[in-house]
Amino acid sequence: MDFSSPSSSSNDAMMDQLKNQLAQAYAQEFFGTVREKCFAKCVTKPSSSLSGSESSCISKCVDRYIEATGIVSRALFNATK
Repeated sequence: MDFSSPSSSSNDAMMDQLKNQLAQAYAQEFFGTVREKCFAKCVTKPSSSLSGSESSCISKCVDRYIEATGIVSRALFNATK
């Protein structure tokens, strides 16, 4: 068996696995950043539960991060065309 030139299906499987790993790493990084930034912005006195205003602030903060990420992604995608 020749390992120096993997088959096309093997390459496709490796690329799919790599894409999945990168997507997972990106999602973890994104949500870690959002959690850190939104928590710091919205939670002034940590306790065992969130107040209504803290919960609303976090929800809006996360929505803004998701929207901004979408805008940046579309701009980068369109720039590469």
